[in-house]
Amino acid sequence: MSLNWKEINLILEELDLEGSQIQSAVQSAFDVVVLRIHKKGITKQLLISLVSGACRLSETFAAVPKSDKPLRFAQFLNSKIVNGWITEAAQLGDDRIIRLVVKRPEAVFRLYIRLWSNAANFIVTGEDDLVLDAMRRLPKRGEITGGHYLPEAPNISGSQISGKRQYEIREFSGEGSFNKKVDAFYSAQKGSLSLETLREQARQRCEGSIGKISAAIARLREKELAFAGSAQLKRYGDLILANIAAINSNDKWLETEDGGEQIRIELKPRMAPAAQAGKYYEQYRKAKSGLSEIQREIAESEQELKEVSEKLERLLSETNPLILAKLLRSSGSAVSAGGVSAKLTKKEKTRPGLSFKRGDWLIIVGRDASENDELLRRHVNGNDLWLHARDFHGSYVFIKQKAGKSFPLDIMLDAGTLALFYSKGRNNGSGDLFYTQVKYLRRAKNGPKGLVIPTQEKNLSIKLDDKRLRALENCRV
Repeated sequence: MSLNWKEINLILEELDLEGSQIQSAVQSAFDVVVLRIHKKGITKQLLISLVSGACRLSETFAAVPKSDKPLRFAQFLNSKIVNGWITEAAQLGDDRIIRLVVKRPEAVFRLYIRLWSNAANFIVTGEDDLVLDAMRRLPKRGEITGGHYLPEAPNISGSQISGKRQYEIREFSGEGSFNKKVDAFYSAQKGSLSLETLREQARQRCEGSIGKISAAIARLREKELAFAGSAQLKRYGDLILANIAAINSNDKWLETEDGGEQIRIELKPRMAPAAQAGKYYEQYRKAKSGLSEIQREIAESEQELKEVSEKLERLLSETNPLILAKLLRSSGSAVSAGGVSAKLTKKEKTRPGLSFKRGDWLIIVGRDASENDELLRRHVNGNDLWLHARDFHGSYVFIKQKAGKSFPLDIMLDAGTLALFYSKGRNNGSGDLFYTQVKYLRRAKNGPKGLVIPTQEKNLSIKLDDKRLRALENCRV
């Protein structure tokens, strides 16, 4: 429920804004701005909310968090009206439009705060009524930079028109000034910036993540059980080799005894016994590798589950709605708080390998097959550049792409130097490299972990340079 015009007048009367200096502007959400004002040794926080159903202007007594990344309108206010003096603060008639006139040595600004639930806005104009900026840019209403804004004609006597709804100042519970009671009411009651609503958003999003992570762990546990019997495959290989003389080329089964247990092992007719054993050994190696990978994923998922549960506990324990809204916006899982859409994403996994920062460019080096595979799966994108030594086993090196920029030759030489240095061709002192974008890599079917086949690749010749290597070492992050 938004404030009515009589309540707004009482709030303005208590605030006594005329003669106050604006010290700062903080935009804690896309539709919430707090102006810090100072007068006669007293500092107040003037909260302006354009949240639908909770439009208001009042003093707030809660701590106001700074945004990690200053939002556009707050940056504008800080550049234009901060350090200015409020020379007028009044509601225009009974239409819930407030005008603040702010004077600075170089200019006078008019701040119009329209507290209509279906069309709320905060508009700043010059003395010529030209719009300098608006919290919500509405081109159809002319409420954009360069537009012309004059507030709707004030309805000074509208409350006396027969049949028009009569508003009264509501009795809000609590102690202290009307401003303090209003601030407490909106923090506690339903609305986009109430604790109840914000906590419910946190609960829904975090519990949704908890459910997904728990289901993923259950699936991984099933795979872990399936791989747990991998030792039996090695046993089959050993038994085939131990009984190689007893196996005929057309046998479909090997029946033998091992440690007092009768064992029956499937064979492929017309395949040499040594090849049969090799087949079981290969299955064993893959299963063992898969088991290790699954156990690693289980450990990561369980840690992630713990972190999300702890995050939910922290969010639910927060008592300041402005801070809670900021936490939801900055930490994560697609949450909407007062028109602010944010993401509660899972914590970024630690990137494997080595990282080097050259200017604005990031170069990543995978040192073995596992790191190469992990980087390909989770840490690089299709437009990133991949480099690898030609004809030698070695590292995958990636250059992270920057939007709208091509890869500089000097950065490619740095990455190429690293690719050759971390390959078996290092001792040659020079060599050729493949390079292509990640999107042109294709995984080798049934190949070992991390093996890829490049397409649209180009060649780069590199000669190891001690000076370049030393410079790169100094850029390691």
